[in-house]
Amino acid sequence: MPISRIAVGNSSELSQVDALKAALAEFISMLNFVFAGQGSGMAFNKLTNNGSTTPAGLVAASLSHAFALFVAVSVGANISGGHVNPAVTFGAFVGGHITLFRSILY
Repeated sequence: MPISRIAVGNSSELSQVDALKAALAEFISMLNFVFAGQGSGMAFNKLTNNGSTTPAGLVAASLSHAFALFVAVSVGANISGGHVNPAVTFGAFVGGHITLFRSILY
């Protein structure tokens, strides 16, 4: 892969409206994902009175994380690309799809 595909950008990109809007969309998407995932774990813990993890509890936790990730990506897809995961942002940066400054915002 040629190194010329990696774009650094410029510092004025940090104050552009679309970059800030995309960063806010990523923040809200990540907040939604973490809230739903951790909330399901806390709810399971409360419902079972701190009981041991059962297969049904693991399935419920994995489904809640899956649905939360689906919603988080759907919310942010049109605005910021729906990265949610920092590894996806890094891959987009290395692939030359976003600049270094925008990846730091995400």
